[in-house]
Amino acid sequence: MEIESAKIIGMALVVGLGVIGPGIGIGIIVARAIEAIGRNPEAAGKVYATMFIGIAFTEALAIFALVVGFILKFA
Repeated sequence: MEIESAKIIGMALVVGLGVIGPGIGIGIIVARAIEAIGRNPEAAGKVYATMFIGIAFTEALAIFALVVGFILKFA
């Protein structure tokens, strides 16, 4: 196997596996937020704000995986 092929496979694995966790995490965050709004509709504004902050932090992990993948590919 050539080194370039190994780099491409490594990038695919890092990015693919690195996005699974944040994807599941975002799904859980949104599900819990919808559940909380269903129980207490008056708190929807606070729940939305907290939900979007949680989504942003969780999505940052996927971006880190993408950056590591690009580092593997182009280093």
